[in-house]
Amino acid sequence: MRFITAALALAAGSCVSAHATMFSVSVDGVDQGDGRNVYIRSPPNNNPVKDLASPDLVCNVNGGKAASSFVTAAAGSTLTFEWFHENRGDDIIDGTHKGPVITYIAPFTTGNGAQAIWTKIAEAGFASGKWAVDTLIANKGKTDFVLPANLAAGQYLIRQEIIALHEADAATNVNAARGAQFYPSCVQVEVTGSGTAVPSQNFDFNTGYTSADPGILFSLYASFASYPIPGPAVAALGGSAGGGGPAPVPVPTTTAAAAPTATTTPIVTAPVVQPPATTLVTSVRHTAAPTKASARPGRPYRAPLLQRAGSVVLPLS
Repeated sequence: MRFITAALALAAGSCVSAHATMFSVSVDGVDQGDGRNVYIRSPPNNNPVKDLASPDLVCNVNGGKAASSFVTAAAGSTLTFEWFHENRGDDIIDGTHKGPVITYIAPFTTGNGAQAIWTKIAEAGFASGKWAVDTLIANKGKTDFVLPANLAAGQYLIRQEIIALHEADAATNVNAARGAQFYPSCVQVEVTGSGTAVPSQNFDFNTGYTSADPGILFSLYASFASYPIPGPAVAALGGSAGGGGPAPVPVPTTTAAAAPTATTTPIVTAPVVQPPATTLVTSVRHTAAPTKASARPGRPYRAPLLQRAGSVVLPLS
């Protein structure tokens, strides 16, 4: 018993510095170089954000400090975001930090992005017994997604986040020592092309992510068959592939109202995992994904996702 307790304490301690941050972006396989504080709004360290009310939840610490450059990519391009732990190509993030990888887009702003301006364009959660973080580690920190082919030309912020769930069996506002860990990173991207689709979900992280969200308050240590990815559904952007629509208008830096969240639920059977040392464990009852008939009040029903669980999002043209 003493050995088990010591081992769990050591594992918990090793997780303290087993965090992640973003290094670079590739466009259709072409590495754009070290993007830290160049086209990525990089935080000063790789620590997580846990306060759901903090503006740091959106683009991390220093998220309101615009970078000097943009990555240029045509609509429909495949972007590869590369994460690391301490050095490029290292262990990326501790393997216990299991959870989803989610990608959003917003019109460019020089502010911190803590507004109702975000639209989800890609997500990967839990499928076939494997988490998106497992895949990220296996791919040496690289994760791909496709820009919607009909996306209007202009300047954008693309936000990708890792949510680590190893302590998410308790909410941070109940037990400050635990809670889901968020690793957000915002990349400045200039999109070219003649598309007309403008992202318009208007999601606000500070109000759309809550401590009661079943994808944020989630126990890895109980038996579960699915994981409900937090936030809205992946958007099916409207507009045509041609026509030369106007560029998105840069948004102001004031806070606007948020859209309600939605979840997705891929059904997979997962094993029971033993938890690290903890001070509070909360059981969570997971709900099924909403149907057209049960869409939340005040929000129109969204068409099913044009992707399969755990896979990379294809162009939404």
